[in-house]
Amino acid sequence: MIGMIMFGVALFMLMLGFPVAFTFGGVALFFGIYAEGMDLFAFMPFRIMSVMQNTVLMAVPLFIFMGVVLQRTRLAEQLLTSMGRLFGGLPGGLAISTILVGALLAASTGVVGASVVAMGLISLPVMLAHKYDKRLSTGTICASGTLGQIVPPSIILIILGDVLGLPVGDLFKAAVWPGVVLIGLYIIYILILTRLKPETAPAMPEDPTRSRKQEIVAALIAIIPPLALIVVVLGSIFTGIATPTESSALGGVGAVVLAIIYRQFSFKMVWDAAKDTVSVTAMVFAILIGATAFSMVFSYTGGDYLLEEWLHMLPGEQWGFIILAMVVILVLGFFIDFVEISFIIVPILAPIAEAMGINMLWFAILIAMNLQTSFLTPPFGFSLFYLKGVAPPEVKTTDIYKGIIPFIAIQIFVLALIVIFPEWFGMSSTY
Repeated sequence: MIGMIMFGVALFMLMLGFPVAFTFGGVALFFGIYAEGMDLFAFMPFRIMSVMQNTVLMAVPLFIFMGVVLQRTRLAEQLLTSMGRLFGGLPGGLAISTILVGALLAASTGVVGASVVAMGLISLPVMLAHKYDKRLSTGTICASGTLGQIVPPSIILIILGDVLGLPVGDLFKAAVWPGVVLIGLYIIYILILTRLKPETAPAMPEDPTRSRKQEIVAALIAIIPPLALIVVVLGSIFTGIATPTESSALGGVGAVVLAIIYRQFSFKMVWDAAKDTVSVTAMVFAILIGATAFSMVFSYTGGDYLLEEWLHMLPGEQWGFIILAMVVILVLGFFIDFVEISFIIVPILAPIAEAMGINMLWFAILIAMNLQTSFLTPPFGFSLFYLKGVAPPEVKTTDIYKGIIPFIAIQIFVLALIVIFPEWFGMSSTY
């Protein structure tokens, strides 16, 4: 039972606010010495070296760099302005444009924090000024800002590819349709809501100084450059021209080219983007190293065998396991980050899923869709904190919490669709 006890201790310390990497590493060190002594950690240098030499994980800092550079080019501002004018004449048009911009930012930057903050600063004041309901406005921004978790190139898909031993390119392809369905259901929800309650999202008055043609041209000018980058990065992966790691390097170069096009390039901008990239990447790899030590001790003490035996006893076999795994990941997402879940929970569940004959590609997409919800669920949903930090004083935390509930329900609905009808998304539940 040592493995199960150390798992409980780690979760308890995370909830107390201890740093994630040091919590997993420290708990592993304490219980490892208790169980075996320092000899247990003789192979840790080799494990750390294998992490640092992993070519798949090289894509993480490169895609982060691409996202940070694009975030500094005022890409979000230009997209939101143009799309807002294009759809603003429709009831709920501003909310629809926010979702579409969120999808474009997800596919071009993938940095959730940057997307939510940018749309919170630019789109939220405009929606509130046009008498949009505060709950609808905040919920739309948080939900669209987290699309970067499922829309490729997604950092979480790269991490899951490494943890589950799956080709990242296959994960990117498999995530396209779930992402499209999710975006479509967000828009349908807004259209239905504005039809039933037009006062929640009134149409913007038309700008008499601009013709419809000028608005369309301005929107195309704002959309085409990032769309071209998306096509180059994802197209090179899907066609087999480049590996995800190679395409991430291509994306970094493309982001710098877009910065030049938008006249935002400077060596200081590149330097600041590089520093931000190093900071985020160091956090991810520190958690990975701590999780590696934790999983090593957890396996040595027999925790994985005990858990596997218990899960095999569940009623419903495969379906019982899938339902329990999704519920556990969903609940844990209320309290801990997607990176910790990916490095600690997923490696425990993966061998059991594989032994049951579950299609690991399908299983990975289920996890990715589930982990996206962790950014939105109170009390520790990061998107909620990002938006609250830039929202006007009249927007209360309760408004954000209430506004995000329908979008969480939509995400869970899409997750259920992928579980029940995997063939709709071009997947199979078993090998």
